Amino acid sequence: MLYYLFQYLESEYQFPGASLFQFITFRAAMAIILSLLISTIYGKRIIIFLQKKQMGESIRELGLDGQAEKAGTPTMGGIIIILATLVPALLFAKLDNIYIILLIITTLWMGVIGFTDDYLKIKKKDKEGLAGRFKVIGQVGLGLIVGCTMYFHDDITVKEEKVNSDIEQVVTVEGESDFNPAIKSTKTTLPFIKNNEFDYASLITWINPSLANYAWLVFIPIVIFIVTAVSNGANLTDGIDGLAAGSSAIIVLTLALFAWVSGNIVFSDYLNVMYIPNSGEMTIYIAAFAGALVGFLWYNTYPAQVFMGDTGSLTIGGIIAVIAIAIRKEFLIPIVCGIFFIEIVSVMMQVSWFKYTKKKYGDGRRIFLMSPLHHHYQKKGIHESKIVARFWIIGIFLAIIAVITLKVR
Repeated sequence: MLYYLFQYLESEYQFPGASLFQFITFRAAMAIILSLLISTIYGKRIIIFLQKKQMGESIRELGLDGQAEKAGTPTMGGIIIILATLVPALLFAKLDNIYIILLIITTLWMGVIGFTDDYLKIKKKDKEGLAGRFKVIGQVGLGLIVGCTMYFHDDITVKEEKVNSDIEQVVTVEGESDFNPAIKSTKTTLPFIKNNEFDYASLITWINPSLANYAWLVFIPIVIFIVTAVSNGANLTDGIDGLAAGSSAIIVLTLALFAWVSGNIVFSDYLNVMYIPNSGEMTIYIAAFAGALVGFLWYNTYPAQVFMGDTGSLTIGGIIAVIAIAIRKEFLIPIVCGIFFIEIVSVMMQVSWFKYTKKKYGDGRRIFLMSPLHHHYQKKGIHESKIVARFWIIGIFLAIIAVITLKVR
């Protein structure tokens, strides 16, 4: 909203400093500062409100140290993250940008699903909360919206570099003329590969080139799978104080860099990264999201004063998935979201091995002392604050590897 206000003031009245709002970096800085202030200052008020409404977490007995002390800690703290993200985004981002619209829809959509789940657990005393099938339906629904928008919306395009066939080098002159006209494409980026582009359409065009028009039959299900997997991965990671919020902050700051580079014609050309028009605007939303996560972490670090609940964890996973898909970096998810990936794989391994051994030997056996993986280390007697710190370090290491992929092909 402020973007349009200052644009008007600059054009009509030459208002001093109004031109600053034309710069993505300035608006992103303002968004992260405001989100930090909202989440830290008003976060405390929301926690007090949740305490008054008796929105306390009911803890399942898992035999973990320090578990009993957490009973009654306010949950639904994801509301803090959502509010601290949306307010700066609405103020500083271009609200007619299709990527910003998608992220707002994602935040509200997943927030409602998570809130419903938490509400049923706490107020209705239903330990299971929202039935798993309804969660999956919600995640699939969001994936369908994102996939259809990415494939069919006219404003979502990429621009390809123009190659001079005589000298076989990319022509690098500043300006739009360096690139072919914007095109609809199902291309994405493959890390660590020299010609690092992959077209989803190729999964069916090998049968018949005319099938390129039906690439959505492949693209949309893949988007649905990614949204569902990442949101569930974030949900599983939210098991000990500060783990999900801190890991997610590292992830989104990394994605902010990719979004900014992908939306900048000069740097995308220099780094030989796919240029995606208008995607740089997501940097403002991601900055607000990162500030909200860090501000929430103020109250969520050990010993936590509030838990994010599914209201936060499902929303976090959904936003991260949509950002990665929008900037065509979804194949980087196993790296940049490595903590989520490890957590969900540990659960899959544990459940699969238990079922296999029970069928074969009559008694189920386990690979880990408990899953997800962070509980395994808790069972080994490692304090949760140390587990969280070490997972953060691993997350930073993976983020660095992801950034290196910009040049290592």
